[in-house]
Amino acid sequence: MTAATTLVETVGLRAGYGEVEIVRHLDLRVEAGEVVALLGPNGAGKTTTLKVLAGLLHPTAGEVRVANFAPALRNADFLRSIMLVTGQKQQLMWDLPPSETFELNRAIYDVPRDVYRQTLDELVELLGLAHLIGKPTRQLSLGERMKCELAAALLHRPSVLFLDEPTIGLDVTMQAVVRGFIKRYNERHGATVLLTSHYMDDVAALCPRVIVIDRGRLIHDGSLSGLVQRIRPEKHVSLRLGTPVSRQDLDALGATVVSHDDERAVLQVSQASMNAVVAAALARLPVVDLTVENPPLEEVLSDLFARAQETA
Repeated sequence: MTAATTLVETVGLRAGYGEVEIVRHLDLRVEAGEVVALLGPNGAGKTTTLKVLAGLLHPTAGEVRVANFAPALRNADFLRSIMLVTGQKQQLMWDLPPSETFELNRAIYDVPRDVYRQTLDELVELLGLAHLIGKPTRQLSLGERMKCELAAALLHRPSVLFLDEPTIGLDVTMQAVVRGFIKRYNERHGATVLLTSHYMDDVAALCPRVIVIDRGRLIHDGSLSGLVQRIRPEKHVSLRLGTPVSRQDLDALGATVVSHDDERAVLQVSQASMNAVVAAALARLPVVDLTVENPPLEEVLSDLFARAQETA
């Protein structure tokens, strides 16, 4: 294994259920304080990997180290240093207020009362929980429960967080709240975060680095911007139009038309032709507003998965 700053590492990891092998020879490494996305299509092995890292599932082969512990041994100090949070399961007691779950977790993790109070006050402030923690859990909305789930998971101040779809099912506003909290917690406490998500806004907002797996194997490990540049180097130019324009007028710009209606057009433009296309659009068309963006991350990942299947 590598230096002490590496908090999460697998070498040749294999894991699965019974005769079904889901993770196949996976090497990954996450340094202290990083926020990293673990991405892949359904069935790629993301949740299985997190379960191995959290010690819930034993690997069938390979080495695994988290915070200098072997997760499968479930050492008490290891369990105090990590937390696995899933968006589809809850630890809150349904008929009791979240404050009761918080007290239970304080006792389970043997958190000193003064440290518990300080941490709880911080979490209540960061997540806006003051009006929620005294209500029965069954009276809370999904978003409110998710915020309380995060608080319950972090009362013992784990240094490593495994977040499996932490914003699943939440509305756009609540997704932004949860993302903002994860970012602030990482910045304030230097926590190492490995998360999975099907919401690419989570990835773009939180994760400078992405690890992509497909069918249990690593197919990309690097910066998010580097992945986009490698797979889809062209840009999307969005035009908001004052009056309708024809498809022929758009084709004449020398770019690929992605979509087009009376008020808006989206063009796919190579880096080399960007200046010429933008200049022509502004000169020839009734452009009210123009934005240049990367292609949607969903499209980038779809292309990456397709290439991986072609070379498999």
